[in-house]
Amino acid sequence: THWLMYAIGGGDAPTIISQGNRYIAPPNIAAKVITKHYAEEGVWKNWVWHTEDDLFMNGAIFNPSGGAPKQVDTNEWVKPKPGTYVTRLTRFSGTLSCCTGKPC
Repeated sequence: THWLMYAIGGGDAPTIISQGNRYIAPPNIAAKVITKHYAEEGVWKNWVWHTEDDLFMNGAIFNPSGGAPKQVDTNEWVKPKPGTYVTRLTRFSGTLSCCTGKPC
């Protein structure tokens, strides 16, 4: 999937931890930055925005900020794969052939 601009952002101290994603920037130089901070730099520099094992293609840029993410119990989480796995993990994805009134 290709987008004109990615929609990762916020304006009220959001926490964003991007893990194992593939970002393909469009040719438009103004749309290569993935993250959008809707606040002054002095404010958003303290927000927790991190990228872990993401794949950035065609000049895509993720502007991290803040300190280390808060440690949480990850025993129930699925460990993310690096962004280089996206093609393998999604190779059989697509739309469902569903009909009204019948199970998909």
